[in-house]
Amino acid sequence: MHNFTPQNSFIGGLIIGFAVLLYFYTTGRLAGVSGIFANAFISKDKKTSNWLFLIGLILGPLLITSTSTSKIDFIVTDSVILISIAGFLVGLGTRIGGGCTSGHGICGISRFSIRSILGTLIFIITAVLTVFILQQYGFYL
Repeated sequence: MHNFTPQNSFIGGLIIGFAVLLYFYTTGRLAGVSGIFANAFISKDKKTSNWLFLIGLILGPLLITSTSTSKIDFIVTDSVILISIAGFLVGLGTRIGGGCTSGHGICGISRFSIRSILGTLIFIITAVLTVFILQQYGFYL
């Protein structure tokens, strides 16, 4: 539990909440990354706000990691095959579930959407079970 950082998590939650609120008030749409991503590439009406949101998702972590003095030990697999399969499954899941965790978990729950609450519970339970199973069989990602 050396990565337990409630203060940073709280501040991060406030920033995410503010970004969602700002996105809603400036575009009139809920912020869900899978929908924003799809609209940026697939939609005929390619709005600048979609691209700005996606650029912010990339620049934010880069800015934090380049300016932060503390480092978090985080190891990701270097298996291109595993990452590709995981990316495909996440994309498939967001299409089947009608949105991703950011859309359901942040925007949907705040609107008391039963569908989003159930979806988010399923996301979390699936994630916990996946980590548990992978750790039981010695797979550390």
